[in-house]
Amino acid sequence: MKRGILLIAAMTANVLLSAARADEAAVRAEIVARLPESVGNIAITPDNQLIFSHHPFFSPEIRVAKLTSPTTFQPFPSAEWNTPRKGTYQYLDNVLGLRSDENGVVWIIDMGFRTNITPKLVGWNTRSDRLERIYYMPDPVTRTGSQPQDIVIDQKHRKFYIADENIGPGGDGSHAAIIIIDMDTGRARRVLDGDRSTIPEDLPITVDGKDLTVSAKDGKPSIIKVGCDGITMDVRSEWVYFAPLSGRSIYRVRVADLNDEKLTPPELSAKVERYSDKPNNGGLSIDYAGNLYLTAVESKLVGVIGADRKYSTYLSDAEMVWSDGITASADGYMYVSASQISAAAMFHGGKGENKAPYLIYRFKPLAAGYVSR
Repeated sequence: MKRGILLIAAMTANVLLSAARADEAAVRAEIVARLPESVGNIAITPDNQLIFSHHPFFSPEIRVAKLTSPTTFQPFPSAEWNTPRKGTYQYLDNVLGLRSDENGVVWIIDMGFRTNITPKLVGWNTRSDRLERIYYMPDPVTRTGSQPQDIVIDQKHRKFYIADENIGPGGDGSHAAIIIIDMDTGRARRVLDGDRSTIPEDLPITVDGKDLTVSAKDGKPSIIKVGCDGITMDVRSEWVYFAPLSGRSIYRVRVADLNDEKLTPPELSAKVERYSDKPNNGGLSIDYAGNLYLTAVESKLVGVIGADRKYSTYLSDAEMVWSDGITASADGYMYVSASQISAAAMFHGGKGENKAPYLIYRFKPLAAGYVSR
């Protein structure tokens, strides 16, 4: 009943707020942490513990951490879990995506390619301080180039939905996909592999007038193209929203269709609809009213797409360099990181412009958000 009341209130708020453009709302972002290493994604537990990944782009020693003060952290769930070692897969190797569920279990995606282990989804119960469960994602659920890095937790249908960018070692985004894991059986499958809705568009990521490029096989600069990155789901668990980072479109698909194993790949693709325009974006989250929040990696801002399906700027900050992971919390805020990826040495002739402190912000969304989305 409480959830229903919140949903009705949020939908009412959306009606009242949708007439006002978000970019006229003068929303301000508050800095809540200044940290010594780059922050990737964030998970907020129901009791407001802030868990975050150190961005794997910079090969951090501590993969996942818990914020202990505005300037300090400790390894999460422990130092041992952050230490690769032989004879076990029970450690965190290469982490970007993570999210808390409503029960205080933090679900951590280990991409696995830093020490070449099988990708997995690790659940750590913060209430009992113990391992909840591990789900493995071996071939063919993951494939050469897989980089599974963002997650939606669907308790209603007992599924996890994971966005795979396909820009890991040997990948170029052309086989980006969504991975579905059944919570009860652990069975996993790969859908929308190489689909128009998951692969990157042929356009540059441009920051401060400079296209981000990497060296191609012929030694010439090639623009970075990133596949399916942000993913979220409405509070009714009816629609999954997702998008390639490199692209001008957000897509959505009905959860019922995503989970219908009778659909052939072309039939499932036909069920996907283009939802809205967008800039190149990383993180994606949603509130109870259905407003989508996305991190515009080129522009030091967070954007919003309202019920009218139109994109606008929601907030910006001059220090929000490469806004990255975004998530809702039970205290009514949304949290977002600024990872400074675009300032890294590989994009600036070998001389990095990224520097501490690395920031975590919070802001008030148009309506309350849902921690697992």
